[in-house]
Amino acid sequence: MSSDPLTGAVRPNRLARTVARFLPLPSGLRSWVVSFLLGRAVPLVGTAGLRFEQITSGRVVVRVANRRKVQNHIGGVHAAGMALLAETATGFCVGMNVPDDKLPLIKSMKVDFVRRAVGGLTAAASLQPEQIALMRSQDKGEVTVPVVITDESGQQPIQAEMVWAWVPKQKQVSAHPNGRL
Repeated sequence: MSSDPLTGAVRPNRLARTVARFLPLPSGLRSWVVSFLLGRAVPLVGTAGLRFEQITSGRVVVRVANRRKVQNHIGGVHAAGMALLAETATGFCVGMNVPDDKLPLIKSMKVDFVRRAVGGLTAAASLQPEQIALMRSQDKGEVTVPVVITDESGQQPIQAEMVWAWVPKQKQVSAHPNGRL
């Protein structure tokens, strides 16, 4: 994110600008298009069939249907699928806010499985304005991104805590001693 030198307004980063391009579409089509494109950018997200229901700078809501591709041996969403859902929602929440010259990285992931999930799952991640300001103003740092995961019964089958860091992007340096690839 960069600031306009005349107004001081914060210019959205590349991800936020991309998502904003699809805002004029009807909500159902917008959700499908954004989910498809982000699934192409992050192949595991596409393979799991995650659907982005809402993406703003302060909140991201992602859903996964209980389909065969993501099921465990008892017919529910696999534990790894649940963790992927939480990681994706929190990661895109951070991704909508880190400046283009920074790299978001998951630092830690804690997932507690509280009860058996019923049907599909929805993850809602959010950031406070202070957290967003921190990401936009500091060269590097970390935030704990709150996420609530609910199943079709309205219960929370898992509790997750995701800590995300951001660091300056580094120029690619060749690992070859002579500087060649």
